[in-house]
Amino acid sequence: MLTLDKIYHASYVLKDVIRPTHLVKAQAITNECDIYLKPENLQITGSFKVRGSGYKISQLSDEEKKRGVIACSAGNHAQGVALAATKYGIKSLICLPDGAPISKVEATKSYGADVCMVPGVYDDAYNEALRLRDEKNYTFIHPFDDENVIAGQGTIGIEILNEMPDVDAVVAAIGGGGLLSGVACAIKSLNPNIKVYGVQAEGAPSMYESIKQGKIVTLDSVSTVADGIQVKEPGEHTFEYIKKYVDDIVTVSDDEICSAILKLIETQKMIAEGAGAAPLAAVMFNKLPVKGKKVVCIVSGGNIDVTILSRVIKRGLLMTGRQQTVCIELQDKPGQLLAVSKIIADLGANVISIHHERASEGSDVTGCYLRIVLETKNYEHVREITKALTDAGFKLV
Repeated sequence: MLTLDKIYHASYVLKDVIRPTHLVKAQAITNECDIYLKPENLQITGSFKVRGSGYKISQLSDEEKKRGVIACSAGNHAQGVALAATKYGIKSLICLPDGAPISKVEATKSYGADVCMVPGVYDDAYNEALRLRDEKNYTFIHPFDDENVIAGQGTIGIEILNEMPDVDAVVAAIGGGGLLSGVACAIKSLNPNIKVYGVQAEGAPSMYESIKQGKIVTLDSVSTVADGIQVKEPGEHTFEYIKKYVDDIVTVSDDEICSAILKLIETQKMIAEGAGAAPLAAVMFNKLPVKGKKVVCIVSGGNIDVTILSRVIKRGLLMTGRQQTVCIELQDKPGQLLAVSKIIADLGANVISIHHERASEGSDVTGCYLRIVLETKNYEHVREITKALTDAGFKLV
């Protein structure tokens, strides 16, 4: 059974394994509530996962340790198991889905694990890990549906309350549910009045659907920028704990997650992966009833693949009206481009790129199109620019 005592024991065992991650007050994110961040992206291995795997491995028998451990992961659990196993002198093999970011694969190897790449998503890696466990007699370290793993993750809840006993709400992302289960159990056991909320990506809402339908639901497919919470089926234990302790679960879109990643970079100088930014996205886009409250968002990890970071930032800029493409149909005569440029410059927007092309069939034979990518302040600024252009007689396409 998961108990508060077990979570406190995990806290004691882990004190020499993990790095302290003190709460950070997040200014300039929203005026609606006071946001504090629990920056587990600054944890050893760049994610909270080292807590659960570290505690689980510490509790193995000598016989289990001797056999070596196996795990499956989209990346962060892999690194946690690899680090903890190496610390205790145990051999580890990690099954990773072949879509896992290269940075996570290389990091897992660097912590001392052997890696086995499996075609598909997390659930395919999970099935392969179970097959190898049975074949080679390894000890399996589940990424979320194990009470020692959940207890390790629950240490975050104790740390939040030690640092901020008067917190009103705590928000965490859900993949399989290990983090939220442990945190919710710790917090609700110590103070049932504190609200605990879960957040899933719209493209992978397995726990959201399971709680809604009152039974564990397996999704046919999952797709989200938040690869760390891209799970088709939640755990049996985690489903029960979340049902018992969590006040509500909401979903956020990939665009909202990208906006939250961008907001963390700009205002907090903090890099979060998609799963780590999901709780902040839920607060930023008013998915939760936390107006006027003191809220802690758990930034669960920072292991974002740098190759997609630029795309995520671009998506975040588009989502928040910070970048806009305007297409204008012009008469092909001198001075048109100058007039458009003057309007844009006078309103304080910055031109990033410009493309000018002759009109095609079906439009005015003397016409042409001007496609401009602008750097803007927000959606209000975009509306101001488009209104000024139309008021000046330009036709927006």
